[in-house]
Amino acid sequence: MTRLACALLMSIAAAAPVAAQQSATRTWVDSHGTTWTEVTTTRAVVEEPRSQRIAKAIAGLPRFGPFAVVDSAHAALVGEIDDNSPSEFREMLQAHPGIRMLELVDCPGTSDDGANLTLGRLIRRHGIGTDVPSGGSVRSGGFEIFLAGTVRHAAPDAEFGVHAWKDEDGHQPDDFAPDAGPNKTYLDYYREMGLSEDDAEQLYALTNSVPNEQMLWLHTKDIRPFVKVE
Repeated sequence: MTRLACALLMSIAAAAPVAAQQSATRTWVDSHGTTWTEVTTTRAVVEEPRSQRIAKAIAGLPRFGPFAVVDSAHAALVGEIDDNSPSEFREMLQAHPGIRMLELVDCPGTSDDGANLTLGRLIRRHGIGTDVPSGGSVRSGGFEIFLAGTVRHAAPDAEFGVHAWKDEDGHQPDDFAPDAGPNKTYLDYYREMGLSEDDAEQLYALTNSVPNEQMLWLHTKDIRPFVKVE
């Protein structure tokens, strides 16, 4: 990875403390009738919100929807995937055909499951790897994007937030037979991304082990039994 790419990702992952100053004034009169005033100033250090750190880090970079072009070989995914994302990804590759790695810096998921799987297949078809840097966060449908990488890298502290999907009618995986309907769609996708039959079934079951309204937090060591991570 180039020095520019490293600097970008480190600036996003690192907490950026911001000092906030507060003052308090106390006034009193002593036994001799003298008025005294005391001013106390305190400085509290607070962490700058992650969204602000990301916005600062990618300011000025070429943008294609949720994708930011870091350099000639690297792009970063820093937003939600929607129905426009596959076409925006194609536009990015047309303008920057040398991109070979997609850095998953902050992936909140998707508002369109079909577009999300289409994007994953595009990533795989173009031979692009996926990487979750230190401090990176991949959540919900972003996990399927991570799986799409022809090579996958993830820092030990990379976080993966998974939960059961929910369709527009409120149905979740348990409402369908294990090998039917949307369940089959996802299992087929997992196998397309290089997972064995058993690993696909076990990993898919893990991602659906909590309902859509909750989140199961995993780290790299938790997914290695099912997914090849370099």
